[in-house]
This record gives sequence, structure tokens and C-alpha cells, in this order.
Amino acid sequence: MNAEKMNELAGFAERMILPYFPKEEGMQKRIFEAMNYSFEAGGKRIRPILMMESFKMLGGDENDIDHFAPFMAALEMIHTYSLIHDDLPAVDNDDFRRGKPTNHKVFGETTAIFAGDAMCNYAYEVMIEDILKEPDSIWKNKKIEAMNVLARKAGANGMLAGQMVDYLCEQKTDTSLEELMFIHEKKTAALIQAPLVMGAIFAGANREKIARMEQVGYLIGISFQIQDDILDCIGSEEKMGKKTGSDAKNEKTTYVTIKGLKQAQEDQVRMSKEAEGLLVSMADSESNLRDIVEYLIHREY
Repeated sequence: MNAEKMNELAGFAERMILPYFPKEEGMQKRIFEAMNYSFEAGGKRIRPILMMESFKMLGGDENDIDHFAPFMAALEMIHTYSLIHDDLPAVDNDDFRRGKPTNHKVFGETTAIFAGDAMCNYAYEVMIEDILKEPDSIWKNKKIEAMNVLARKAGANGMLAGQMVDYLCEQKTDTSLEELMFIHEKKTAALIQAPLVMGAIFAGANREKIARMEQVGYLIGISFQIQDDILDCIGSEEKMGKKTGSDAKNEKTTYVTIKGLKQAQEDQVRMSKEAEGLLVSMADSESNLRDIVEYLIHREY
């Protein structure tokens, strides 16, 4: 899949989630301004796209995507809040994100913390309000199950577990491969698994296919993170919109430092090919999902 097609899908996802951006009004409008600054910062909208394409691949009707648009928006909000907090001085201390100054550089550290907290809560407001308005019992049950998946994948046994162990490992110099894989599974793969599983739930897939889609998400997520580690070594700062070499500068243990660049590249290709094979084996309908996986593997930013 070329960049033009990815941009087309991202544009479609953007139109789906745009109505759920918070309005910048009220005495607290500063917090909404900070939320929207990061939410609108030009991300690739990979996770909402994965939700749509998982739904389509497992037999969902493209005309029904608007049924779960609030969940696409909520997922992107949770992803965005995690980036706001990741960039904070107490965590990664990054000055740029997607080629723009990070949230705390524009709004200050305190407001950035509040904006991240607010965006996480706002995501659940959006989903719950949609569930309460849903007249169809089948769709309502699907939405409740999907929200539960997102809560688990984003919570203390998911993304936040990975962030916690990542932080703890930064305090030492002997991080093991087992610890690193836990971090990658939870911190990165969990929010790749979430949209794929949620899309499968919305499509009415059976338990076997939902479980296999979760495995696909794991493989894509690990491969995606290995590519991040690779790009931090050899990527273009201009294309990535942020400085490279930060892992080495911070003496951070990565898949590349443990396995070496060549082995990391080989493992990344092997995992991604396994994910593609699983997708081919269970596809019920035409979907861009396999091409998207291929695109992510070879991305340069």
C-alpha cells in the first residue's frame, strides 16, 4: 500500500472521529485547547483505520462503520493522551511530536498533565454516551464488549503495565529480553490489538477469529515497536518529525541493543509475515488490512 492510499484511509478516519473532538468553550476551555492541539496534531490514525479494516475483513458492512465511529474516536483519544504523558519531562522529556512542539512545550507541564487526564476520561464519556443512546440490543452488547476490551488493553494490565515496567527498566542497565518483550507487548501491542479485536467484535466474528485477531495484533505490535527501535538507529529525522538516536543517547535497552540491528530487522520481517499469513487465513471479505500491515513494516517514520 502506498502513502497516497494510507492518506486516503486516514482522511476517512479523520472525518469519522472529527465530530467527537471537544469544543473549546467554558471557563476550562484551556484544557480543551490543549487536548485538541495533540488530538489534531496530524497523526496517521493507524488505530481507527485498523478497527475499520478488521471490521470489513471479517464481513462487516462498510455502511455500518458510522455505528462505531465514537469508539474509533475514543481509541484515538486514549492513544493521544498516552503520547502527551509520554512526552512529559518526568517520562521521555521530548520536545517534538509529529514535527510540532510537544504539548507541555506549548501549554506548560501542568496543563499537559491535565489535558492527558481529561482526554482519557473524555474517551469513556464518548463511548458510554453512545452506548446509552444505542437502540439496537445487538449493537449495544457489541459496544459494551468492545469498550471492555479497550479498557483492559489501555489499563494497568495493558498499556500502563508496559509503561510502568519500561520506567522501572530505565533505572537499571541489565534489562532482559523477557522484560523488553513484556514492555513491547503491553506498551505498544496492546493498543494495536484493541482496534483489531474491537473491529472483529463489531463484525460479529466468532471467538476463534477474535482470538486470532488478537494474535495478529500482538505480532503487528511487536513488529511495529521493533521498527521504531530500528528507525531510532537509522531513520531520518526529517521524515520522522523528531530527533533520532535518543535511545542510544539515553542508554536505553531496546530490541536492537539486545539482538543487534541485523537480527532485529530479520525478526521484524518474520513476525510481520506471520501476521500477514494469519490475516489471509481468516479473511471473509475484501480489506486493506494486509496491505496496511505491509505498509507499517516498511515505514520510514
